[in-house]
Amino acid sequence: MTHTLLPRFRAERVIPVVRTRTTRAAETAVRWLQDAGMSIFEITWTVPDAVALIRELAGDPALLVGAGTVPDRAGAEAAVGAGAKFLVSPWVDPEVIAVARAAGAASMPGAMTPTEIRAALAAGADAVKIFPASSIGGPGHIRALRSVFPGVAFCPTGGVDAKTAGAYLEAGAAFVGIGGRLVDEARIEAGDRAAIEAAARDILTLKAG
Repeated sequence: MTHTLLPRFRAERVIPVVRTRTTRAAETAVRWLQDAGMSIFEITWTVPDAVALIRELAGDPALLVGAGTVPDRAGAEAAVGAGAKFLVSPWVDPEVIAVARAAGAASMPGAMTPTEIRAALAAGADAVKIFPASSIGGPGHIRALRSVFPGVAFCPTGGVDAKTAGAYLEAGAAFVGIGGRLVDEARIEAGDRAAIEAAARDILTLKAG
């Protein structure tokens, strides 16, 4: 059964990956990107007070908020308890996937190889994060995986940006995860909202295309 969130992920095409050293920078990034027209956000577990931030953001009905870099069952339970609607991990952890399924959240474990992807699917994954995408073959790797797994929703993350995202989507990715310039902590801390909004516009142009 296809998770109900997958059509929205496919329509948006990009999930901003919010990974910052401070909670304030993470919240600022979300609000600036939201004002620019983005509505789906992955808050990584490495952000200080990630659970509290997810709970706060999940209270905004205009946002679809998930948790990233979820390390284990305890983290997964805390995330869905705070309102996370999808769980992302850099690896395959059947317990994290099980928590997501029980809560009705979408699960997106990370994998690189066909063996890992098969393990993710066997555990009940709704989509598979291909990580780190840029260092294991880029769009060509996605194209090769699609030939073996034509029905799987792949989300390449890691080194993906507005310039390369189109190639990943053309290669068969269902959507992509982007941090980098989109959530540039140095620019956020400097108050350079214009730069963040410019990065968001590049992504929204990709979405429109």
